[in-house]
Amino acid sequence: MRQAGTNLPKVGRYNRAVVLDQIQLADGISRIEIAQLTGLTPQTVSGIVRRLLDEGIVREDGASRVASGGKPRTTLRLNADAGSAVGLHFDPVELTCAVVDLTGRPLVVKKRPTPAATDPSHVVTAMAELVADVLAEADVPHSRILGLGLAAPGPIDQELGMIVTPPQLAHWTRVPLQSMLSEATGLPVTLDNDATAAAIGERWSGAGKGVANFAYFFFGTGIGGGLILNHQVYRGGSLNAGEFGHSSVLPDGPECYCGNRGCLERLVNPSAIVAEVHRRLAADSGDSSVLSQSFAKDPASVDHAAIRLAAAAGDPVATAVIDEAAEHVASVAVSIANFIDVDLIVLGGHGIQHVESRYVDIVAAALATRPLARSIRVVQVEASPLGTDGAVVGSAALVLHAAYSPQLSALLAH
Repeated sequence: MRQAGTNLPKVGRYNRAVVLDQIQLADGISRIEIAQLTGLTPQTVSGIVRRLLDEGIVREDGASRVASGGKPRTTLRLNADAGSAVGLHFDPVELTCAVVDLTGRPLVVKKRPTPAATDPSHVVTAMAELVADVLAEADVPHSRILGLGLAAPGPIDQELGMIVTPPQLAHWTRVPLQSMLSEATGLPVTLDNDATAAAIGERWSGAGKGVANFAYFFFGTGIGGGLILNHQVYRGGSLNAGEFGHSSVLPDGPECYCGNRGCLERLVNPSAIVAEVHRRLAADSGDSSVLSQSFAKDPASVDHAAIRLAAAAGDPVATAVIDEAAEHVASVAVSIANFIDVDLIVLGGHGIQHVESRYVDIVAAALATRPLARSIRVVQVEASPLGTDGAVVGSAALVLHAAYSPQLSALLAH
């Protein structure tokens, strides 16, 4: 494929997004600092800022800082109230919806179980009802809603707005979810893989803010991943890059639905962790675990949430299984560090709630000792500050990112 050229209107829109991106990333920045960081002329920056102020997207907060030469500089910040985005995270188990302001801060978050019905139309109806509830509670004028971001299980056909045979959703074959939800809500819908959406959320308002290259591990019903490379979302040839959960970490391990054996997701998803804890509790006659009594009364009570809480409290069986899972994650993290040379790896999602520090410590230890370039620099590891809201904030950030972040693909497109 040949490299496309560009034209002046596209350059103008791109430069506007570059300036806005600097204002969004910084906690207060001056016009001259933007010029220094972007390489744009002070005149170009001033013209762009003037238009952003007129549109109400950016504000001068009245605080002036004195530059080294003694001349005061006015500080620019994003106007959080200038617009809002709706985010919807579609997990096979749970729907989560949020309205966020322009900084990515959630104003209202609501959850409800995903309908058990296999018919997509029933699920879309539930989605639309949840969106309506959240918008009613947030009380944001419709004119300020920029759109609806939908984070869904992959793989996704971005061009057609379809979910394509997701492994944990039976009978969902090439479902045009983007158009169905847009019709049901009356909002423009941006669709993306849930892990990629969460990575965009991290870039917008989380641990990845201002980081040029990072990888995001999303722990939900399955294990997903997202990549930000050179400040751009990396999607790959079919726009489905980042399937970290389908790295094979045990060549002779259990079969995975994707066709490989010993995949990370197959070993560390909630069902796998629960099954392994149950196996160990059934074999343990010494009652060394606080989970033993509950397991004896009702094995179903020892679910993934109970196991994570027990591990957080130091229970030996729960911690052993969680730490083993974290070691598998660490192996994939090392491969990512070797293959892609990222600056940061972020771990997030409800699947590691309460045990984030155990995962971070084990992955960090591996990244300090195993990647080839460790003597040059050590890849950092952080738990997502967005926590269990990572995917829903990320889904709303899909809208903000598309509207306001500099997209090289758009600059180079015909």
